[in-house]
Amino acid sequence: MKGWLIVNNFMRSRKFDELYELLSLAAGKEGIELKTVKTGKLPHSVIALKELVKDVDFALFWDKDVILAKQLEACGLRLFNSARAVEGCDNKALTAIALEKAGVPTPETYVAPLTFEGVAIDDFGFAQDAAEKLGYPLVVKEVSGSFGQQVYLADDFDGLKKIIKSIGHKGFLMQKFVKSSRGRDIRVNVVGGRVVCAMERHSENGDFRSNVTLGGSAKACRLSKEQKAVAVRACRALGLDFAGVDVLFGENGPLICEVNSNPHFKSTLDATGIDLAGVIMKYIKAKLQTESRRRT
Repeated sequence: MKGWLIVNNFMRSRKFDELYELLSLAAGKEGIELKTVKTGKLPHSVIALKELVKDVDFALFWDKDVILAKQLEACGLRLFNSARAVEGCDNKALTAIALEKAGVPTPETYVAPLTFEGVAIDDFGFAQDAAEKLGYPLVVKEVSGSFGQQVYLADDFDGLKKIIKSIGHKGFLMQKFVKSSRGRDIRVNVVGGRVVCAMERHSENGDFRSNVTLGGSAKACRLSKEQKAVAVRACRALGLDFAGVDVLFGENGPLICEVNSNPHFKSTLDATGIDLAGVIMKYIKAKLQTESRRRT
């Protein structure tokens, strides 16, 4: 069985290299030949890609280049996760739509209207209307972002306008702040519709975000049935083979904060001792074998 581990061409970090090494080692243990391929080394053309992928059984798509993912799928290559799933997770507005459509509990969300580069936002009525419904403080998120970055907290209307001006033409949304979960959440790791492990994260510096990259701490934790169920439902709503699901402590039950299609699970390994790379590769192997039997 041959596969590609597709990674970003421009992301150069030991943190990411460690992740790729874990996946490659896990693939080898399953008898899978996994070749790491940078996105910049591939021709972004369906015609040119068809010849390259004819002997490749699957791609573990560890990037957010949705166009490339769709091109590879147009060539008939099986992706984990699919282009649709990656797109739905990478754009937080699309995530909110999918979760709301499926009835998965998530903080109340309002998406900002579209603007364009060079066209200034000079009418903040939409933001004021959203704030009246959400209350202050409220969370502002750029639709694309990772590791808790591009996420802000507005304490009042002046602060909200300042954040919006700093974002510029990029898409964003406004979300109700869950006070009961300030500075803490749970990262739930789901593979193949099954919860594998989870860690609770806490901010150590008073930040309203809990991300380990921003200085938070993490420890293994046990989940309630409700927390497990909502994480699995979120993955199902977005069509994910595997994901890292961020769950908030809502006053009336768990709420989905975000869903990550290519979660950075090194901190999970450190906190729980569970190597998700192995679980993911076992799942991919079994899934491909099942799909092959169905075709025959």
